[in-house]
Amino acid sequence: MKNFQYQAFADMTLSRICCIGAGYVGGPTCTIIADKCPDVTVTVTDLSQDRINQWNSDDLPIYEPGLDEIVRRRRNKNLFFSTDVKKAVIEAELIFICVNTPTKNYGLGKGRAADLKYVEAAARMIAEVANQSKIVVEKSTVPVKAAESISNILKANQRRGVQYQVLSNPEFLAEGTAVNDLLNPDRVLIGGEQTKEGREAVESLCWIYSHWVPRENIITMNTWSSELSKLAANAFLAQRISSINAMSAICEMTGADVTEVAHAVGTDTRIGNKFLKASVGFGGFSGFGGSCFQKDVLNMVYLCECLNLPEVAAYWQQVININEYQKRRFANRIIESLFNTVTNKKLAVFGFSFKKDTGDTRESAAIYVCKYLTDEGANLRIYDPKVTDKKIFSELTNPLMCEDPERVKELVTTYPDPYEAANGTHALVICTEWDQFTTLDYSRIYQKMLKPAFIFDGRLILDHEALMKIGFQVVTIGKKLQRSNVHRSFSTSSQS
Repeated sequence: MKNFQYQAFADMTLSRICCIGAGYVGGPTCTIIADKCPDVTVTVTDLSQDRINQWNSDDLPIYEPGLDEIVRRRRNKNLFFSTDVKKAVIEAELIFICVNTPTKNYGLGKGRAADLKYVEAAARMIAEVANQSKIVVEKSTVPVKAAESISNILKANQRRGVQYQVLSNPEFLAEGTAVNDLLNPDRVLIGGEQTKEGREAVESLCWIYSHWVPRENIITMNTWSSELSKLAANAFLAQRISSINAMSAICEMTGADVTEVAHAVGTDTRIGNKFLKASVGFGGFSGFGGSCFQKDVLNMVYLCECLNLPEVAAYWQQVININEYQKRRFANRIIESLFNTVTNKKLAVFGFSFKKDTGDTRESAAIYVCKYLTDEGANLRIYDPKVTDKKIFSELTNPLMCEDPERVKELVTTYPDPYEAANGTHALVICTEWDQFTTLDYSRIYQKMLKPAFIFDGRLILDHEALMKIGFQVVTIGKKLQRSNVHRSFSTSSQS
């Protein structure tokens, strides 16, 4: 390995990269880098032996279309997965920090601020073992000025002759399309210090991405602008989702169709048609859910409060409030339609991940809908093609979500087959927009259900007219269906 001292930042080319954190960001990102930069050795590290074992197996720890093939193509050639974090850090010239940054559930900033303990631990470990100069890249979703905190830790603990440059390189991955997002990004943001050394470090990271990303799509800026741009992008998208979901409530009360309204609004070139899909909550076509959207908006709220901008904080908080309202509204409509009680009734829940084509359940609307229904005593029969039984029960019995885990285990059953899950139920509840759900034999399902048989389409993916012809009572979001027994849409009485 070349002697990568501080002046080597000007070299721009890199031969060894490591990533701390083998999760949804680090694993796919470094896999694509290894594939597009075959002369660069990429090592993805994690303290979890189980996770690393999965990356080294044929059963990867995350599901992303196309990822398996690329991992197999590069693994043990120039892509390696290891628990020896310190060795990888010592050898690397550039280090990605891709650790988890969950929302704090205790102490100052509880429920809003990002918990940076893993980021701090990574920075301290780098300072402890590094014996040559490094470029350190924060890729985890972090609050503004997190790079400054990382830099302060590194500089306060640096060894003689070791220098650091800390860059911000936020990810913009949508789960289910992460491979395509990495291969064909709208833009790559890289923020660094506005010094000669900082600009040279930025150019080194630009060199990596320029192997497959057009240079005009690589945007460089100062560190704080890069960090804030990530939060701003997700906050703006979340705002659009909450806006169309708020509009769906108006549509149901007036007889308008939210799909038609969204189309009309989306054809305005000033607005555009992206993220205007009404649903049960953040997630689905709109992408709100998973690891970033809600966390980033809450982070924005906390940032505004810390900056003494209460009006701005209240604005972004309302984006979150509308999402919570939508999930509760959907659950309450289910209860109302089933003659104002779901106690001891069997309901099949189709979909538990926060969107299709991923097994990720973080902030999935399904979790909250299931919680509201089990709180009312419903017996839930859950089917999802990618989410494991273990993960479903882990989410529903989380102490932050549930006070009585044993009761949840009594009320919830998971099924490997959607037809089996629906057998003998009072209703089907669509919580994730898996393509599979649009092709099921609903006539067969209807025959095995109790009557009247209900379908609650929380993702607007089914053919409602066809379902009503079969005999289903259909309730959906954002429009009234002309069926006598489906006589009311979500109403203001549904508010919690």
